[in-house]
Order: sequence, then structure tokens, then C-alpha cells
Amino acid sequence: MRLFAQALPSALKSLSIAGLVALAFNPVAHAETAPKEVRLDYAYYSPVSLVLKHFGWLEKALPDSKVTWVFSQGSNRSLEYLNSGGADFGSSASLSAVLARANGSPIKSVYVYSRAEWTALVVAKDSPLKTLDDLKGKKIAATKGTDPYLFTLRALEKAGLKKDDVELLHLQHPDGRTALEKGDVDAWAGLDPHMAASELQAGSRLLYRNKDFNSYGVVSVTETFAKQHPQTIATVIKAYEQARHWAVAHPDEFARLLADESKLPLDVAKLQLSRTDLSAPQLTEQDVAASKAAAPILVSEELVKRGADVNAVIDQLIDPSFGKASIER
Repeated sequence: MRLFAQALPSALKSLSIAGLVALAFNPVAHAETAPKEVRLDYAYYSPVSLVLKHFGWLEKALPDSKVTWVFSQGSNRSLEYLNSGGADFGSSASLSAVLARANGSPIKSVYVYSRAEWTALVVAKDSPLKTLDDLKGKKIAATKGTDPYLFTLRALEKAGLKKDDVELLHLQHPDGRTALEKGDVDAWAGLDPHMAASELQAGSRLLYRNKDFNSYGVVSVTETFAKQHPQTIATVIKAYEQARHWAVAHPDEFARLLADESKLPLDVAKLQLSRTDLSAPQLTEQDVAASKAAAPILVSEELVKRGADVNAVIDQLIDPSFGKASIER
């Protein structure tokens, strides 16, 4: 090496030395410093997150960071954690993430944890309601800011109904189920696994289903975290991928894990997973288009700040680059 260096033309040697100096003072060129703590949410509506938490693969992948898990009851809670600094990675429905970004939350969606038909409008087993039209003047339980809530608005619009044509009660998902089964509401914007449990345990039935109105599930981070810790994001996505591959390869164990964690019967877990697609974790242009197709309801219902360009918000929100670098083909 010494002879080779001596043989270099002086100009090239000077260039090489200058390059080394620039490299030494360029913070981007060095591996990032791992955060002292990495906080993630886990949720029954995101079964892969349960796998990741259960096996401790992320703790092994981030030996220099403390990994902390926080439980999310719904997308609204997950996004609140991101906003408050209670979590660095939050699991939510994609449209809920759009809503958060449009209303000033500087987040980026970096990974798809599932593509599930996880919400529908649910009625009690003895309900006289048969169609969407029958919902006029009725009470509907829905968790504001979540995918089931947005699903409800889109379903009402499809039937020619407006939000004011019904009475929306903003209850968390488990409370919505309880209200339905007690007869306190006429319908409930259900979310699995609570929806599957109500079907199997209380005989509740799905009044209206529409897979196209179901958002895909995304893992989001704040823009600040994305800028400061891109390698950590890549590590988390790779760990999610390890959990996803395990879930696909071990369906029975996966269902048992979901049942154990959610304290629900195995048949409930299996029904939920039968409606869950784990085959496509990469964000795509089709996902951008799907989110933009739902944008008008956010504007017409005044769910976003006046003047917000929701299409631009979606372009800023969805960032496929982290997945492209970390998801195995």
C-alpha cells in the first residue's frame, strides 16, 4: 500500500487526502448514533407487532437502545403517541395518518404492516336494519379519527346520507362493541379483533362491508426521527419483516399468539386473520392513489384544516424509500 501511495501523482494524492478530510467532517458519512431509547406501539389490530414484541427480535437488533412498547387501542391513540413523543413508531390506518398529517402532525409513513378488511358496519343479531339506507336517524358508535370512523363516513356518502343524518357517538372500539351488544346504539363501526369477537360471541352481523373502503395499515414516524435515525428505521423495518415472515410461515402459532395476547378465543383470532393480508409490505404508487381516492371525504366533512391540499399531504406523508432499502424481495 505504501509503494502504491508513493506511485500516485501528487495531484491525485492531494485529492485523496482532501476527500478523507471531507469524509471525516461529514456526519452523514458516519453511522448514526443509536437513540438511547426506541419506543414502538403494539396493537391487536396489528398482529405482526405482537409477533415482534413477543420474540424480542428488535431488542436483539438494537443492542445499544432501550426498546419500549406502548399499547394502542386504535389509530387515534397511536397517532397521539407520535405527536406527544410517547412513541417513535406508530401503527395506524393509512387514512388516519393522512388526517393527522393534514392537520399539522409532521409524520411519514414508512411501512405497511398489513392490508386487512378490518372494519365494517356492524349491527346486533336481532337488528331490523338491513341496508345502509336504514341507518338514517340511527345511533352509530365510531372512534373519531380512526379508519372505522372514516369508513362510516364513506359508507353513508355511498348511501346518499350525510353525517348529520345519523348520530355518531365517539366511543373507543371496545366500548363501541359493548354499546352495540347492550342495545345502546343501533350500529357500530367495528374493528378487528373486537368485530370478530362480537360476530362469534354475540351473533352480531356485518351490515355493510367494502374492502375498498378499508385503509391499509401503516407504520409511521415523525419527520424529525426520519432525518435523525434513518438506519434505526431500516433496522425496525427489517425486524418487522422477520416477524411478518414468521407469521406467514406459522399461521396456527400466529393465531394462537394473537389469541393469547388479546385474551380472545382462538376462533376469534382465526376469523380476524382470515381477513388479513400480509403479502405486500412495500408502499407503492397504488397506495398513494388509494389514499387520494378517499381524500374528498376528508375535505367535504371538514376533517382537515381549511385550505389543506390533501393530495400534496399524501405525497409528503407516504415515503416508500425506507421499505425499498429494507424489505427483502
